[in-house]
Amino acid sequence: MFGIPGKQALTITDKAAAQIARLMAKDSHQGLRIGVKKGGCAGMEYTMTYVTEVDPLDEVVEQDGARVMIAPMAQMFLFGTEIDYETSLLESGFKFRNPNVVDACGCGESIKFADDLASR
Repeated sequence: MFGIPGKQALTITDKAAAQIARLMAKDSHQGLRIGVKKGGCAGMEYTMTYVTEVDPLDEVVEQDGARVMIAPMAQMFLFGTEIDYETSLLESGFKFRNPNVVDACGCGESIKFADDLASR
């Protein structure tokens, strides 16, 4: 929908692809759908849900057995994002490196986009 021909909407690191593939295999999911919703102290939050059926309007990115679907309303917010999976002593989880984010809260769970992008 908001893509550039020949360029994927987002990139997935090898660690993230391995984790997504593991999650998909767990209960025979078709992949993970990524989106954004209003909420959090900075204004918006990422969402991730298991998918049992691919929506034809989703932007689909596949890599090394991992499948990520981008919800239609989130595509303009997530274009150019890199998804990584990091593990530390205290936590592990997906990390989003999104060039469209202009601010984030201290905990990193909530994000803000430029006013012109968020008002579309």
